[in-house]
Amino acid sequence: MTLDLTSPDVVAAAGAAPWADPDLHWATLNAATLDRAAPVVALSVPALRRNADDLLRRAGGVPVRVASKSVRSRAVLDAVLALPGFGGVLAYTVAEALWLAETVDDVVVAYPSVDRAALARLGASAELAARVTVMIDDPAQLDLIDVIAAPGSRAPIRVCLDFDASWRSRALGHIGVRRSPLRLPAELAALARTVAGRQGFTLVGVMAYEAQIAGVGDRPGNPAEGTVLRAVQRASAAELAERRAAAVAAVRAVADLEFVNGGGTGSVESTVAEPAITEVAAGSGLYGPHLFDHYTGFDVAPALGFALDVVRTPTPDRVTLLGGGWIASGPASADRLPLPVWPAGLRYESREGAGEVQTPLRGDAARGLRIGDRVWLRHTKAGEPMEHTAEVVPVGADGVAGDPIPSYRGEGKCFL
Repeated sequence: MTLDLTSPDVVAAAGAAPWADPDLHWATLNAATLDRAAPVVALSVPALRRNADDLLRRAGGVPVRVASKSVRSRAVLDAVLALPGFGGVLAYTVAEALWLAETVDDVVVAYPSVDRAALARLGASAELAARVTVMIDDPAQLDLIDVIAAPGSRAPIRVCLDFDASWRSRALGHIGVRRSPLRLPAELAALARTVAGRQGFTLVGVMAYEAQIAGVGDRPGNPAEGTVLRAVQRASAAELAERRAAAVAAVRAVADLEFVNGGGTGSVESTVAEPAITEVAAGSGLYGPHLFDHYTGFDVAPALGFALDVVRTPTPDRVTLLGGGWIASGPASADRLPLPVWPAGLRYESREGAGEVQTPLRGDAARGLRIGDRVWLRHTKAGEPMEHTAEVVPVGADGVAGDPIPSYRGEGKCFL
């Protein structure tokens, strides 16, 4: 199944921004999908196109590699990659990368892998080995590949080095995620020399993901907290720019790199401002989850949403939805819950939250809902809703639903 983001009506609707009227936007998605059983996941095609265009604008001509973890639909990946300015996929497992590489010729795996079966398949195919790049941050990961497939008996394996982008503040301690142990330029260069000296490996790239900037909104509810957070992110970006430049220069002295990847949807501008960067990664911003409502530098169109049925009315100002426990990854807190968006004015019961099989909501808007009506929600993050559905219903510029497109799950795939 294909998805077209280039038709004139989609481009025109993307510029008209119909989601600026939330009631109209969600009512349109609701009307277009009423004939489908809930839970139903809908994708506004014009909003997707708008978000893709905005990512390219923010990247300022630097290529954007699409993060598949945040998309999890081959039809959407193909549609976005068909737009000039996007190139290649940032995958999350080797098994997924091998599957995508059947049609995509440039797939980088963002995380180290010890999947023996997938690595064996990679080494056994010269075509796949030319299309897929694995991630390492430790010589032991090279050793494992050699055990799985001896260097002399396999296709050369393309390698990217993962560089730690977190910030170590004297006052605040470690700021960022726990990823690569390679923090210093000399450490990255030492591993580069190790890779260059090993038979059966080709060093082609460096990656560094600044999660403390890309994945943390700088406009929290507390203004004072936001001021502090923006100052922390500015300091972190300045420190990283200097350290990343030195690290990349040190690795380039060892190998002729094809790419230096950095960033994510939340840090596109600061990442592409670094001369060392040759491409930026982004994926979540395509769907526009509500995580990105809390950034000052850009906004997103709510392209993806899901609807649940009202099945109970416990009190006049309460309704109960069937399902709803689509919790985003990360710290277990209220901001990981889906956000009820239509009809406006619904909120969770504090003692229940979003449940696996039922989710009670309360508010004045509940008084107008009846059993069989639907409530629309936005997920905190992007790709994770796809693990709850086999298909996504695209809704075009005319407000009409197109043929469903499969998620990874709909194609029978579950990579994590």
